[in-house]
Amino acid sequence: MSYKLSKQDVCCLFEKLSEKYDIYAPKRVKNAGRFSETDIVQYDRISDLSEIVWDEKSTYPMKEVLSPIQQTLFYFTEDEYRASKGKTRPMLIFARPCDINAMKIQARIYAGNGGFVDMYYQRMHDLAKYILMPCNGGDDTCFCVSMGTNTTDLYSMAVKPVDDGMLVEVTDEDLAPYFEKAEAAEFAPEFVQENELKAVIPEIPDKEVLNALKKHPMWKQFNGRCISCGACTIACSTCTCFTTRDVIYGDNPEVGERRRVSASCQIDTFAKVAGGGDYRTTAGDRMRYKMLHKFHDYKARFGESHMCVGCGRCTGRCPEFISITVTLRKMYDAVEEIKKELGR
Repeated sequence: MSYKLSKQDVCCLFEKLSEKYDIYAPKRVKNAGRFSETDIVQYDRISDLSEIVWDEKSTYPMKEVLSPIQQTLFYFTEDEYRASKGKTRPMLIFARPCDINAMKIQARIYAGNGGFVDMYYQRMHDLAKYILMPCNGGDDTCFCVSMGTNTTDLYSMAVKPVDDGMLVEVTDEDLAPYFEKAEAAEFAPEFVQENELKAVIPEIPDKEVLNALKKHPMWKQFNGRCISCGACTIACSTCTCFTTRDVIYGDNPEVGERRRVSASCQIDTFAKVAGGGDYRTTAGDRMRYKMLHKFHDYKARFGESHMCVGCGRCTGRCPEFISITVTLRKMYDAVEEIKKELGR
C-alpha cells in the first residue's frame, strides 16, 4: 500500500517509529573530511528526519551499521570468556538500492558461507529493516546500472520527499499499523536507469584464461601507483575482511577483550602466513587479488552476481585517483587479448 503524508504526519510517524526502532541514515559530519573544512557523510543513528542527507552519496557505506569497523567479540579473564552482548532494539535503516544489494552480498558471506553462520553479523542482520531512499543516479563514480544493482525489492518501506510532505510505500506487515489513518495515494519507487559512468565487465571463460590473466603485465603498473593504503576497501560496500586484536586491561595480560577490526587485502603483509611466507608482496599482486575477487571469484563460487555493486566509493576515496572502472576496462582488454592468443 502507498500513502501520502503531510509534513506533520511525517514528524508524528518518525516519533512513533522511534519508540520501537533505532533509526539510521546518512548523516553529515561537519569538518570531518580528509581536507581542511570539508565534511563527510556517514551512517549514524538519527534523532530527527532533518538530519538525513538525501541528495549526496554517503562517504562510507551502510555496512558499518551491521558490521562496524571495530566491534568487541568477547571478554576474557584467566578462567573464562564471555561473548559480547548485541543490540536488542530493532533498526530501520535508510538506504539506496546499491547499499541494500550490498547487504544481500554481505549476508551471503557472513551467514551462508559453507554452512557457517557468523553470529555477530547475524544478530545485527536479524534486527534490520530497510527504508528505500530515492537515488538521482549518484555522482560521476557510480555505475550501479552496469552491475544490475540499481533496483531492489528488499525493503520494508520506500519513501520520496515532496514539497508538502512525503510519499510512502509500505511492503512490511509489521509497519502497516503505523499507516492505518494515512491517506492512500499512488506511489511506487523509481529506479535509476542510466549512470553517467558505465563499466565493462570481463567474463573469464575458464581456468586457462584466468591463469594467463593472473600473469598479465597490466598488474605491474599498480606497483608504482597504488600506495597500498586500503582506503578503497574500507569504503567498499561489500568487503568483509577483518583481523582480530586483543585489548589488555591494565598490567594483567590475561584480562581483556578481543575485537574484530576491519582489515584490507590491499595492505602490505595482509597475505603473510605463519613461517614468514607472503603470497602477495607487491601492490600489483594485491590489486589483482581484489579485482579478481570482486569480478570473478565471488560469482564463480556463489553463482549469482559479481561482488561489486557499482557504488564507486573506492574510486572516490583513492588518494591516487585509481578508477575501478578504468581498471575493469584494462582487465577486459587483457582477457580479450588472451582469448585471441589462445584462439578462442
